[in-house]
Amino acid sequence: MSLPPSILSLQARWTQLAAREKTLLGLAALLVLVSVLWLLILAPALATLRTADAQARVLDAQLQQMRAMQTQAQALQQQPALGFDEALRALTRATEQTLGTTARLNMAGDRASITLQGAPADALAQWLVQARLNARSVPAEARLVRAVAPGAPGGATWNGVLVMQLPAR
Repeated sequence: MSLPPSILSLQARWTQLAAREKTLLGLAALLVLVSVLWLLILAPALATLRTADAQARVLDAQLQQMRAMQTQAQALQQQPALGFDEALRALTRATEQTLGTTARLNMAGDRASITLQGAPADALAQWLVQARLNARSVPAEARLVRAVAPGAPGGATWNGVLVMQLPAR
């Protein structure tokens, strides 16, 4: 088996080197090998190890949040079904109590159309929760525009129309 000429020339050059030069080249090759091992194997593993605790805490928090949502969904599923009239009363009550004069409720079939004019963001969020839990209605359509109001808490209000689906009659 014959070696390529380039290998033969390197082998010849290696035999001509002094012992000190061979030692230095060996140390340089060892340093390169250690650097490559560090960059490809050890550094990524250590970085993963350093961030593992933080990632585990984030994942635990997400798991707790998902479990809470699962419990809430199961509680909603176990509630007795509301009739149309009870759902409409609950939605009307929530609209009057939470949104007050910033909302107007109109009925069309089994859908309630809520027209918002300058509704504060926190009141709208609270109203949506009440509509889902108490009236068991869900948004079928939403055409909302965020408006910045200097006097409103949080500085934002909502204008537009929400169409809520109520239980069938």
